[in-house]
Amino acid sequence: MASRASSEVPALGFPARIPALPKLGTTWYKRGGLYWLCRARTTVFLLLVMAMFSFVSLSLYQGFRSEMPPMVRTVSDGAQAVASCVTLAWGWVKQRRSHREALLDPPTPEETWVAKRDHNRRAGRAAGRGVAGGRVLLALAAPVMPAFVAYLVGWLAAWLTVREYPSEVGARRWLQENSS
Repeated sequence: MASRASSEVPALGFPARIPALPKLGTTWYKRGGLYWLCRARTTVFLLLVMAMFSFVSLSLYQGFRSEMPPMVRTVSDGAQAVASCVTLAWGWVKQRRSHREALLDPPTPEETWVAKRDHNRRAGRAAGRGVAGGRVLLALAAPVMPAFVAYLVGWLAAWLTVREYPSEVGARRWLQENSS
């Protein structure tokens, strides 16, 4: 037996099936407490990921800079701070522009699920490849890791602070188009 929320759209006055979205289910429709709990869960998880990446990148950089003479270390730290500030802002701006573009042509619920499935497949394949080669690349990237992670933190922070995801906008439009 379907619940009222899944079988009827009272605000629009006609029966329709509210599509489920990845990580949000059907909570996106009413945006109640459960919806904000899902968003908070994602935020907490990504804040932990950002903190872990920041810690690892600073640890790698610390190991790299410990081999430098004091004067070079000071110059390197200054350059790293400036580069990190610039890339943090760059990541934020890049994500906000992507979000704005995605809102102009939001995905349908089906397109959202296909994109999620494709992402999961790519991530699964990439996880098993080149562990030893990845360590070598990580060691080579140590001098620029804080700036790279700052870009990632800026991008993720901008993604977490949007009012509504493009998948929600697309689902609302799909619901209006398919309810007539």
